[in-house]
Amino acid sequence: MLRIRSYFKPFTAMLVISIALLFLQANLDLALPDYLSRIVNVGIQQNGVDNAVPEAMRPQTLERMTLFLSDEDAAAVRSAYTLVGPNSAESSQYIDTYPLLETEPIYVLNDLDAEAIEQLTPPIARALLAVTAIEQVMTNPEAAAQMGGGGDFDLSALPPGTDLFALLENMPAAQRLEMAAGMSEQFAALGETMIEQTAIVQVKTEYEALGVEIGRLQNNYILRIGALMLGVTLLSAIASITVGYLSARIAAGLGRDLRSAVFQKVESFSSAEFDKFPTASLITRSTNDVTQLQTVTTFLVRLAFYAPIMGIGGIIRAIDKGSSMWWTIALAVLVLVGTISVVISIAVPKFRIVQKLIDRLNLVSRENLSGMLVIRAFNMQAFEENRFNNANEDLTDNTLFIARITAIMMPIMMLILNVMSVIILWVGANQVAQANMQVGDVMAFLQYAMQIVFAFLMLSMLFILLPRATVSANRIADVLETEPIILDPVAPKQLNGQFTGTVEFRNVSFRYPGADADVLHNLNFVAKPGETTAFIGSTGSGKSSVVNLIPRFYDVSDGAILLDDVDIRDVTQHDLRDKIGYVPQQGVLFSGTIESNLRYADKFAADDVLQSAVSIAQASEFIDSKPEGLQTEIAQGGTNVSGGQRQRLSIARALVKEAPIYIFDDTFSALDFKTDAALRRALNEKTSDSTLLVVTQRVSTVKNAEQIIVLDKGKIVGKGRHDELMESCETYQEIALSQLSKEELSS
Repeated sequence: MLRIRSYFKPFTAMLVISIALLFLQANLDLALPDYLSRIVNVGIQQNGVDNAVPEAMRPQTLERMTLFLSDEDAAAVRSAYTLVGPNSAESSQYIDTYPLLETEPIYVLNDLDAEAIEQLTPPIARALLAVTAIEQVMTNPEAAAQMGGGGDFDLSALPPGTDLFALLENMPAAQRLEMAAGMSEQFAALGETMIEQTAIVQVKTEYEALGVEIGRLQNNYILRIGALMLGVTLLSAIASITVGYLSARIAAGLGRDLRSAVFQKVESFSSAEFDKFPTASLITRSTNDVTQLQTVTTFLVRLAFYAPIMGIGGIIRAIDKGSSMWWTIALAVLVLVGTISVVISIAVPKFRIVQKLIDRLNLVSRENLSGMLVIRAFNMQAFEENRFNNANEDLTDNTLFIARITAIMMPIMMLILNVMSVIILWVGANQVAQANMQVGDVMAFLQYAMQIVFAFLMLSMLFILLPRATVSANRIADVLETEPIILDPVAPKQLNGQFTGTVEFRNVSFRYPGADADVLHNLNFVAKPGETTAFIGSTGSGKSSVVNLIPRFYDVSDGAILLDDVDIRDVTQHDLRDKIGYVPQQGVLFSGTIESNLRYADKFAADDVLQSAVSIAQASEFIDSKPEGLQTEIAQGGTNVSGGQRQRLSIARALVKEAPIYIFDDTFSALDFKTDAALRRALNEKTSDSTLLVVTQRVSTVKNAEQIIVLDKGKIVGKGRHDELMESCETYQEIALSQLSKEELSS
């Protein structure tokens, strides 16, 4: 993936926005278990009382609390409350909440910030516990023996019905604080959490004494937290939808850019690069491989950032809720990581094989479709079906193997999740029984554990997809990073001005890339404007190789090819090919109309130019026979016209270009002799100023050429006119006599 990272740069802004939204979504999702914990702990267990610092209290409660506070804490508590009387101006805003205010004054908590409340909580919680303990002694004398005291003050020795708070008020402050310290030592065994929770029970009792409707307080709290949960869920959903949209945009844009880049790169390839990358493989790389990258990009954007945030955040919050149960999550994570590692180590090598098998399947399919007539002619349908089935089954077997390996991930994940849930509930139940945790905290811990496991599950999906996408990315990068052998010069020369079209081969030798020997050896000739230069020779003599060097489909190995004394390597490929009208051995037509195919050479060509080209190519008759004429539809590859018609249209297309140089690479072989002769006559008349280079195996085609070059094993063994070669070139004589009689040759 790193090799194509530059293609992600245009989507940096969307990626940053997606990461920010994912961070927001993860934090929102991580907040939900905490809200659930608060509903259970506070809303249900504590009846909506969420703090040990009462919102209001009776004067006697405040006075009793201060008996167990230091002077500093007592002053802080008193300054935190304001006394509100029944007929005071402030009473109207509190009387509905605290009905006792109708008859008695109460203390109401001032508007304090969270930090001030946090500082007041420990002393008030301990004082409320002490008040509760003394009240229990007053109502249950047997509890006095468990309370203890300070110094000579023994609660169990006091007579029943004694007002302990009155005694404590008259007790010396030092002795009273000593007693409070002794009680604090007993409370310390409970822990700060249990002290606060027990104090909250006393706060609830105080609220009941004030006339507060506890049921309404509880319902209001649950509804308020529930509304917050709904709001958080809605924001999370909006963030998720937005990220989904952005990830789809990024993936689609990446796919578009990669396909475009691959196509543009392939267009710059010479024949040497096409030998390295077969057509079937290039099709797979620009379709299947790009699709793999699009799929993994969507998951990458959505999961690669979200899952780690969920996992790390879940671990932090889970440990905060139940630090004693951290080992349950650690055990689950270790098993998950081990499982994922094993699966990836097995699946990754198969991903590389799968992409090659897709190439193979595409290759077999393409060969079968393009060679269907040959297959039928030789009754090889059964053989080709077997070849296709073998490629198909190989791909299927490997794909199924990967699917089976990855399919076991989900059952294993669910097993780990369920076992972990049972362990957490069992351990959590013991923690609740020992008063070390609350029920809501156990539920929140379980939810955090599930979020952590699912975060690793999402990462495992990414780890499964990423190796295959990496293979695809490397295959695409191999194409994009391939530098074409044939490049334009840094400071190109121009072929404009008085360009005549003279072609000169000067000591040209050539070997195909990777070959051991040259196929062309030290060729020297000049093709002049207004003349036809023909190349003839036996099969494999190098005729097509010669003309393929002129448009720089390949570059010469030694020597130079000159156009008007300018080395073709010193001009741009565009300028060079702009001067050449090329007709390959196999006529290639594109889907569209006859006219669109002709305008492929010059989209601005006038209608009379099209008609002239059609006439010269001897294609007027069959075009005029079509009801739509030039608007006749051409199927892909020109399969709805005959080979001769396809070839004539290819010739007409080249003529529309009106180029100074024409190359006909064995173009006339698909034409009958009559059409061949008529076409050559028309060419001589209409292209009298152009340089014609003709590759052919027909002597009749080259008899009237101004220059015939005879090739044999890549060497020029004869050069001249027909009559001259019949006298001086044995190779040409053999070719000529094998095709025509002596009378025909002399005519």
